[in-house]
Amino acid sequence: MWVGSLGLDLLLGDVHSLKEKRSVVRPVVAELRRRFAVAAAEAGYVELHRRALLGVAVVAADRAHCVEVLDACERLVAARPEIELLSARQRLYSEASSEGTSEDNSEEGEP
Repeated sequence: MWVGSLGLDLLLGDVHSLKEKRSVVRPVVAELRRRFAVAAAEAGYVELHRRALLGVAVVAADRAHCVEVLDACERLVAARPEIELLSARQRLYSEASSEGTSEDNSEEGEP
């Protein structure tokens, strides 16, 4: 069993209030959940109106499927014109051994 997580650091476009931020972030989170059957939520920068940190998690039988789903989630968010993806960080965990193993696939975007 593999567990994959993805942290997406976002800069939101023309947003001037937390209410406007919610109107941008909520549809993205809902689309991630609907299209990819993942757990997704706003996980950081909740008090800043132009920044958001989205967290995405997936569980799969193999590593390749986790990576495929997380990459597709990242592409979906990066393709949104009202959002600038600042960085993406993937982490993969395996329970193959009794202690488990962890891999970190980080990718920093341009600020």
